[in-house]
Amino acid sequence: MPPPAPARSVAARPQRDAARTQAAILDAATHEFARCGLEGARVDRIAARARTNKRMLYYYFGAKAELFLAVLERAYEHIRGEERKLHLTDLPPARAVAELVAFTWNYFLAHPEFMTLLNDENLHRARHLKRSRKIRAMHSPFVATLSEVLQRGTRDGVFRTGVDPVQLYVSIAALGYFYLSNNHTLSTIFGRDLMAAPAKADRLAHMQALVLGYLASPAPAPARLASRRPMPVS
Repeated sequence: MPPPAPARSVAARPQRDAARTQAAILDAATHEFARCGLEGARVDRIAARARTNKRMLYYYFGAKAELFLAVLERAYEHIRGEERKLHLTDLPPARAVAELVAFTWNYFLAHPEFMTLLNDENLHRARHLKRSRKIRAMHSPFVATLSEVLQRGTRDGVFRTGVDPVQLYVSIAALGYFYLSNNHTLSTIFGRDLMAAPAKADRLAHMQALVLGYLASPAPAPARLASRRPMPVS
């Protein structure tokens, strides 16, 4: 007789089911909050989209505001996790910054819900993120990574000194964020389709040139020839 099949863990399946249910709720909540905002979102629609019931939603996440915070935290975890895959500290400094600019731009394009969620949380003055116990901890490594890139660039003589990594990242994010969040009005007033493929490619090239141009170490001033005064006549 063949040996009996190994017994399957009784606890493994419930754990997997719980993880799948929570992920489905977060996916559904992300869609609902991005589409309707916190105030307009409805728990029954989230539960229906997740193919579960409101009781399970409240069991895992609590009230709607708590679920919104969980969605925000997961959104930040995702972008920070994708940034780590760039391995910026393994790249030459200028290339690392160019890669970060490109990544941020392409991430915003691929995840418009991320910008929508942040817009909504800013309307609430970050009331939910302020209660997060992990939001700052997940950003500290990113700031440290960017700081290391800047320090290497300074040591190599390719970057200027005294650049604040937080200010730099805010500028990088803003260059893409404003363009995309206002593309309808900007396209209208300037008579251009700013979301056309050539326009998006031009925008990325412009952002990379702008950021790297700011970071570039200033060229040393040319040495001046010593002025020669006429010798006094005795």
